[in-house]
Amino acid sequence: MDDIVKQAMAKWPNVPDCYGWLGLDTRGNWFMRDERAQACGPFAGGTPGSKGAELRHGKLLDFIARNYAPDARGCWYFQNGPQRVFVELLATPLVWRLQPDGSVQDHTGRMAQVSGCWLDEQGWLYLEADLGLGLVHSQDMALAAQALEQGRWPLQDVLRGDLQTRFGFVRSPEALHNM
Repeated sequence: MDDIVKQAMAKWPNVPDCYGWLGLDTRGNWFMRDERAQACGPFAGGTPGSKGAELRHGKLLDFIARNYAPDARGCWYFQNGPQRVFVELLATPLVWRLQPDGSVQDHTGRMAQVSGCWLDEQGWLYLEADLGLGLVHSQDMALAAQALEQGRWPLQDVLRGDLQTRFGFVRSPEALHNM
């Protein structure tokens, strides 16, 4: 976490959390969900306009990446100064990018050690790693197939509906907050 973030948290300890304003898609892209996007429905709902606007500013993306983490409930958030901005997930809290040398990194650039590989009923491939569970990026499926053929990751089946409970994450912190 950035030092400036830690200082802001100490200076303003009681800033309310923010829900529904930030989303992560299946390709590791961040989306800002303003009031208009939120009015179109939930991030994972697929309604036109509900995803919001993709964030593209490099320094902002780097700042989010450095300050992205889960809380004790499995809700992932971006620590924005003294405020936690909880992230709505289309699939998983991490999106894996596979490298030609066999290494794996998440969508924020952190290297990971894979401990499990899972395939759901829709053919989506997930890796369990020291950083958590993530979806393999669609552009990296050829590298994933090579790794599976080489026996680097024993493949197991999983139901998509079981992922949150089994791997301890929450796709919609906003929905949990509003319960």
